[in-house]
Amino acid sequence: MIKHIDRLLLVGAGKMGSAMLQGWLKCGLNPNGIYVQDPFISAEMQQYLGHNNIVFGDAAPAIFNPQVVILAVKPQIMPKVLPQLKNFVTADSLFISIAAGKKIQFFEAALGDEAHIIRLMPNTPAAIGDGMSVLVGNKNVTKAQTKLGLALANTIGLAEYIDDEGLMDAVTALSGSGPAYVFHMAEAMTAAGIKAGLPADLSHKLALQTIKGSGNLMMQSDQHPSVLRQNVTSPGGTTAAGLDILMGDNALENLMIETVLAAKKRGEELG
Repeated sequence: MIKHIDRLLLVGAGKMGSAMLQGWLKCGLNPNGIYVQDPFISAEMQQYLGHNNIVFGDAAPAIFNPQVVILAVKPQIMPKVLPQLKNFVTADSLFISIAAGKKIQFFEAALGDEAHIIRLMPNTPAAIGDGMSVLVGNKNVTKAQTKLGLALANTIGLAEYIDDEGLMDAVTALSGSGPAYVFHMAEAMTAAGIKAGLPADLSHKLALQTIKGSGNLMMQSDQHPSVLRQNVTSPGGTTAAGLDILMGDNALENLMIETVLAAKKRGEELG
């Protein structure tokens, strides 16, 4: 579907913008119709300078008339950027924002009630094409635009479309912030391995590959994670002894619930 996009404006050339551009090009987006708007080109975006006929500049010309505008600048910069883009609002144009915490109402106030707006929440693994994105649109977004938004998001991993923007703070708390929880789990497992007597580099390698392999196994298996856990656990064995600590009084589950709810609450405060 993205092959049918003739004109796309990418506002923001940072890590996420670069990752998205890479995914789009791999999936057949026409580079002749891409304009990247950013006064500063990131190291990740440098590879596209002078290649693929992609145009870079401080501001897209009015005659560009993009079908899709991707808003990939930081949330604090958004109020300065949006007034420059209002002229691109048409009955057919679609605006997609990846700015964390910025609700659809914010963009409608800046671009007008007639704007077609999708809010997209990716996470950092999108930078390697393995992210999780969730999208929600305003009332103006058509079914075709919904499919287009999903197609664009699917180039950087998996994507889901929801109808209730009220869920986005919970989405952000789970999948948006989730990579940080996993990274900290890797830190904790590495530290535990060292405490158990392993060399630091070996402990680090074991922790990372265990997390990676377990994640892949869960994704490829049709069994629930609880079944996979039970498959590893022999009564009275080493795994059972470890799980007695993690699962005693629902310790890990309660800690994770507390973690996600704290992140959700902070998102509500920021919004």
